[in-house]
Amino acid sequence: MAKDNKASLLLLADVEELGRSGDIVQVKRGYARNYLLPKKKAVFADANAKRIQASLQEERKTKAAEDLKISHEVKERIEKLSLKVDVKVDPEGHMYGSIASVDIIQMLEKEGMKVEKKCVQLPKAIKTTGVHSIVVRLKEEVVASLKLTVLPEGITAEELAKITAPVEEIVEKTENPTSSKDVEGES
Repeated sequence: MAKDNKASLLLLADVEELGRSGDIVQVKRGYARNYLLPKKKAVFADANAKRIQASLQEERKTKAAEDLKISHEVKERIEKLSLKVDVKVDPEGHMYGSIASVDIIQMLEKEGMKVEKKCVQLPKAIKTTGVHSIVVRLKEEVVASLKLTVLPEGITAEELAKITAPVEEIVEKTENPTSSKDVEGES
């Protein structure tokens, strides 16, 4: 006979991608024994644990409402914020180094906001100058968008806009070659 490889646990704390406090979940025994039980994030789901489940779920609802309120407040503050950072660039305009999620967190802390590293959704480090939109996922599935302007050292945002505007027009014309002369020639 095959041995049952799953353990039934009551979560005492929220565990990302597994469940929330008060949920009864099925996990592999090794995960339970090596991670969840030693970290006191779960207990075996026996009769006693099932009695505790209702109080844990009530606490979770209260905490979820509080977290939702705080997350919306933080979202409003983040979306009003526009971060700027000066970086060193070589003569061709390439950045030395990059800006990672840790750097963004430090900038937010300077503005008085505490955000966890896992909340900043940055697929890869920023290696180009310009304006970047960064997604910040807060608690209770609240999503905020942050505007980060990366400027070469010694150049203001207005000067950068003057420099990049003609380049953007050229790129736009090459992507959309339809002009009034082309249309007249086809008739």
